[in-house]
Amino acid sequence: MTVLILEPLEAEVVQWLAERHDACFAPELVGDLRGLKAALRESRALIAPPEVRVDAELLHGAPLLRAIGRASGGADNVDVEACRKAGVELVRSQRSTACAEAEFVMGALLGLLRRVPVAGSDGLMVGRELGCSTIGLLGLTPTAQVLAQLLHGFGSRVIGYDPGLHPSDATWARWGIESVGLGELVELSEGLVLLLPYFERFRGLVGERQLESAHADQVLVGLSQSGLIDEAALGRALRNGRLRAAWLDCLEPGWLEAGRPLHGIATLQVTPRLAGTTRESRVRAAWAVARGLDELLGKLPSGKQKAAEQTARRAATQAADYY
Repeated sequence: MTVLILEPLEAEVVQWLAERHDACFAPELVGDLRGLKAALRESRALIAPPEVRVDAELLHGAPLLRAIGRASGGADNVDVEACRKAGVELVRSQRSTACAEAEFVMGALLGLLRRVPVAGSDGLMVGRELGCSTIGLLGLTPTAQVLAQLLHGFGSRVIGYDPGLHPSDATWARWGIESVGLGELVELSEGLVLLLPYFERFRGLVGERQLESAHADQVLVGLSQSGLIDEAALGRALRNGRLRAAWLDCLEPGWLEAGRPLHGIATLQVTPRLAGTTRESRVRAAWAVARGLDELLGKLPSGKQKAAEQTARRAATQAADYY
C-alpha cells in the first residue's frame, strides 16, 4: 500500500487520499506493534497519532517509508534525527492549530488572572485584568502571531523571546511583539506563555535562575512540552507563591506522582493536549497533512486525477486554511 492511516481523519480527506493513492485506514494497529511493523514493510507514508512512537527500530523495518504525517499533537513522540537518517520526512502543519491554541491561551490567561486573587493597594484580595497586564511569549510560532493580535485587542503589552530568532529580525515588529532576552521575559511578564517547540537542548530552559526573578504574582500557561521548564524549580515557585498559578497542557508522564515536585499543588492545572484540538483545527490539519503527503508521493495517472481534484475543491471551500 502507499499510505497507511492509523489516525481517524475526516471522511473526505481519507477518500481524497484513496482516490490518489493506495490508502488503507487501520486504527486497530495503534496498539499492535507487530501488526504495524508488518504493514509498514510495504508502506510509503504513515499517518499516525501521538500515541504511536516513531523511532529507529520502527523505521528500520519500513524500507519504503518516505513520510510520516501528524494531523494532531506535536512531534514529541517522533525521533526526528532517526527520520532524517532514514530519509523520512515529517509532515505536519503548525498553522492549522494556531487559532485554536491562541484561543485556548486567551481563555487560560483570563481564567488564571481573574480566578487567582492578589493583594490590591487597599489590601483586598482581587483578580486582575488581561488588558492591564504584560504578557510574555516564549517561542515565535504561528500561534504567537495569532495570540499577539488577540492580546493587542485587549490592550495588553506583548513581549517575546525566541532562541532561534535575532532581536533585530523584522518579524518581531511585524507581529507587534517587543523582543527581549529570556531573563527579561520572565522578569517582566505578569502572564508567561510557553509556545516554543521542544527539543532536548531546550530541556530546563526556564529554570531556577529565571523563576527566582519572575514577576511578582506571575501566572504561567504552557503549551510546550513541560520539559521546557525545570521540574523542581517550577514546584518551588508554585509553593512559595512566586508563581501564583500555572496551567500546563502538555505534562510529561509521572510529573504529578507522589514524591515529585508538582504533586498535590492546588494552583497547578493540567489538561491533556486540549489547546490545538477543535473540530475546525482537526479539519484544517487533516487537509494540510494529506496535501503535504500527496506532494511528496506524487500524483497518480490522470485517470483518477480529475475526480480527486473535484473532491479537493469541494472540501477546500468547507475547510479553508486560515493561512
